[in-house]
Amino acid sequence: MAAPASAAAERGGMSTDNAKGLVLAVSSSAFIGASFIVKKMGLRRAADSGVRAGYGGFSYLMEPLWWIGMISMIVGEIANFAAYAFAPAILVTPLGALSIIISAALAHSILQEKLHIFGILGCVLCVVGSITIVLHAPQERTIDSVREVWDLATEPAFLCYAAIVVAAALVLIYFVVPQHGQTNIMVYIGVCSLLGSLTVCFRLKYMTLP
Repeated sequence: MAAPASAAAERGGMSTDNAKGLVLAVSSSAFIGASFIVKKMGLRRAADSGVRAGYGGFSYLMEPLWWIGMISMIVGEIANFAAYAFAPAILVTPLGALSIIISAALAHSILQEKLHIFGILGCVLCVVGSITIVLHAPQERTIDSVREVWDLATEPAFLCYAAIVVAAALVLIYFVVPQHGQTNIMVYIGVCSLLGSLTVCFRLKYMTLP
């Protein structure tokens, strides 16, 4: 895949592999962005007929809309993972911000949730940030073997970072969530972001193998 990409780069165009990766990344964002809306519709229906999920209810597991949303998210994650096999990570990763914009737009039009000025500003910043990263990205490093991935994963700096992330996530899960999880969404966002940073690192290292 490297040779066609290099040839296309020399001609000033986008290679077929990069185009496939771009389509997969955009499709992934569409599926994931829509999945949040569909799942919330399912949660609302489930809350009308039982205990809300936020208060320990599990009636949403019997709601078809929730499962449709979950399947949509799984399809989106599979497409996102496949995109890394065709296009450089620096092209695929920023496009993940599109899911935020799609979700916000659908929430405004379908769920009738008002998108305030700060929400619009956030969407604009996502687009500007993604474009900036793509335009000014450094040259991607190619990893030649699984051994090299292991060497990178066992570097002291990365192990230190991983330990801090896991410790912070455990503190949030066992001490902060029981007290503030029902009233402050930033607690769950913090757990998701911390653990997600590790999975992204491992995924990028794996997908840079030739």
